[in-house]
Amino acid sequence: MHILLLGRGKTGLLVAEAALERKHRVRIMHAAVNRDGTALTEKNLASVDVVVDFTTPTVVLNHIEACARLGKNMVVGTTGWYEEIPRVRQWVEKGKVGFLYAANFSFGVNLFFEIARTAAPALQHEYFGQIFERHHAQKRDAPSGTAVALRKVVSEACGSEVEITSFREGDVVGMHELTLDCAHDTIYLCHNAKSRRGFAEGAVRAAEWLAGKKGFFDFREVWKEM
Repeated sequence: MHILLLGRGKTGLLVAEAALERKHRVRIMHAAVNRDGTALTEKNLASVDVVVDFTTPTVVLNHIEACARLGKNMVVGTTGWYEEIPRVRQWVEKGKVGFLYAANFSFGVNLFFEIARTAAPALQHEYFGQIFERHHAQKRDAPSGTAVALRKVVSEACGSEVEITSFREGDVVGMHELTLDCAHDTIYLCHNAKSRRGFAEGAVRAAEWLAGKKGFFDFREVWKEM
């Protein structure tokens, strides 16, 4: 496949590395030449099979709209735009493209979500729940998209909302913990990312899975197929 990568952050560069190792062609488009998505033109995307976005919430919607309009499949790892999902779904359906997004493309994190979904009904039986998340000091958003996704998993499983507490410190890649506490015991469920490589490889596998497909997909619902 020919992958166009938007975003040269730490994860984005690892996505490019993982894609090259899996024998894909990769082109990185710099933000300086793609202000507000203006470089996402029919000419520039002519040979591209899928666009992978790891940018920022301030620009990602422009990128999604442009790719949908031009008929290009897209994998989005950027978070912070989910309140616009209904509008994005309309763009995807109108453009008849494949669109796959995730708060976290790590297979380990998505397995953690499954475990949390199984444990969540404890909140209906005198347990009190909390989510704690830790990331590096440079991370801009809080809570993280993964923590928000975890809270949604818990809510869908038992109807209860849990509080998220965020920490920004050092070079922490990403740690997420769900604590279920009652008078008799405490249950700790934790995922600790040792590197960003798992996120990057998951995004490339997602792009491979999306090839030839049309529709709006949440990685949480399809990762087991990969």
